[in-house]
Amino acid sequence: MAVKIRLARHGAKKKPFYRIVVADRESPRDGRFIEAVGTYAPLEDPVAVSLKTDRVKYWIDKGARLTDTVRNILKKEGIFGMLA
Repeated sequence: MAVKIRLARHGAKKKPFYRIVVADRESPRDGRFIEAVGTYAPLEDPVAVSLKTDRVKYWIDKGARLTDTVRNILKKEGIFGMLA
């Protein structure tokens, strides 16, 4: 089973709120996931990001792939350097 760390969209129309989730590569975007490891609220000022860094590191060590968007969020938060 290939695993990805990606965003799952929630919230109302034109008011997105994202969960950062660990999911099987073949699961739908907003469908089944293995574990929620954080949140991302792009409309808040400043942008609100919360992460369980220990769980993100655990899943990356297990072979989970990051999507480009999640990788960029982690870089902006300064966490991606700690994980590599």
